[in-house]
Amino acid sequence: MPIVTTQTLDASPRTALLRDAVFSADTFDFWSRKVHPLWSWQQPLAQIVAKQAESADSVTLVLKPNRHVGRFIAGQHINISAEINGRRLSRSYSPRYLADGRISITVKRVVSGKVSTWLCDQARLGDTVLLTAPYGEMTLSDAPEHAVFLAAGSGITPFISLIQAHAAQGQRMTLLYWVRDEASACFTGELQALAAEYANLTVQVLMTQAKTGIATSRISAEQVQALVPDLTHAHLYACGPAGFVSTASAIAGRLQRPFLGEAFSLPELVAGSGERVQIHLTKSRKTITVPAGEPLLSALEAAGVQPAHGCRRGICNTCACPKSSGTTRNILTQEEQHESVSGLRLCISAACSDLTIDL
Repeated sequence: MPIVTTQTLDASPRTALLRDAVFSADTFDFWSRKVHPLWSWQQPLAQIVAKQAESADSVTLVLKPNRHVGRFIAGQHINISAEINGRRLSRSYSPRYLADGRISITVKRVVSGKVSTWLCDQARLGDTVLLTAPYGEMTLSDAPEHAVFLAAGSGITPFISLIQAHAAQGQRMTLLYWVRDEASACFTGELQALAAEYANLTVQVLMTQAKTGIATSRISAEQVQALVPDLTHAHLYACGPAGFVSTASAIAGRLQRPFLGEAFSLPELVAGSGERVQIHLTKSRKTITVPAGEPLLSALEAAGVQPAHGCRRGICNTCACPKSSGTTRNILTQEEQHESVSGLRLCISAACSDLTIDL
């Protein structure tokens, strides 16, 4: 009887390396995306399928997501990443679902903003972008009896998503929306149609530099009380520039109402003393000198270091990294942190002393 022998395939490191190279997710993505732009082993991708002007300085993009894009809750944010001039850059936007299962984002063009300028001016139909998992607490999960939305400029974007998602459920909602003039307002036709359809929704667009009619003042407690006389059961939500959200927070405190706010910019910083500190980067094995008191993210970028980042306002945690020594100050709360932390948010942290961070 013949003797049958078996031989184990060569499992040497070289063979394993070749196998992984041939069958890796990156290799699959490289070839599959030549067939279809949304085919990927695991990347959450979306293709731009429609684009329209929303206001004088903003556009709405309709995105067709692939199967790896997760579900989000109305009011949350996602990071949109695109390759621009050879670098992958990210920025945070508020998505909303459309009737056909696609999603849309509205992008305001920001002066010197690389991602917003690309999305507004250079992005074309058929281009693909990378999406992150959703994040953010600007939702109505606590189901307040009366949600009062205070929006300024592009701060309207999470609220249009919330209104769209909850108006049909009978949720009582009031929107006060401050813009510069008629050309700066987004979603006016859609908001008017929703307010006409749902008695539980009240919408007021307030123009501080109206071309026609009477201009309104900037946000104040007296103005909010006059426009929303019954605040007994109201929860206040605000989104807009840092100064607007800070004022809204003070108004909520004065009225003794619950408040949740998200700013899409950092507070204006007081001019620094000129002091400089050293930042020791353990992964990069280098030490750089930056101005004390400046947001660490922008200070690192100015020094030629490019940390991963997204929202630049302390929400998405993309830029968070461990800090093992030194003192930092939270730019939003002014609180100092002397201990080591596992997730220092570079975008809203400033150095008060020399630091050691895992970057």
